[in-house]
Amino acid sequence: MNISVKTVHFHADSKLVTYVEKKLNRLGKRFDRIVDIEVHLKLQDNGAKVQEKIAEIHMHVPGGWLMDKKTGKTFESAVNASVDTLLRQLTRYKEKLTSHSNERIIDRTYRA
Repeated sequence: MNISVKTVHFHADSKLVTYVEKKLNRLGKRFDRIVDIEVHLKLQDNGAKVQEKIAEIHMHVPGGWLMDKKTGKTFESAVNASVDTLLRQLTRYKEKLTSHSNERIIDRTYRA
């Protein structure tokens, strides 16, 4: 699994990048066929003193992409929320894969 972290309008320190990679490695433990993950960390100026932090994650799996975009007061909170959502999406994706493969097996046994 290849993880790439890209930043927009700022430079991320190594602590933030290692934190993001550590959190995303949890997804690899849930499903081992993830091809790659792209993370886009952005700052959004909304006119207030504190800028909104945006974490946008694109996960490439066989047959498509799973994506999520979250905002938060810190990048860590946005990444945590996004990883939780992607875990749910990945669970549903795996259920679809297993249900389709089980249907094929059942169809073959009834045809014979």
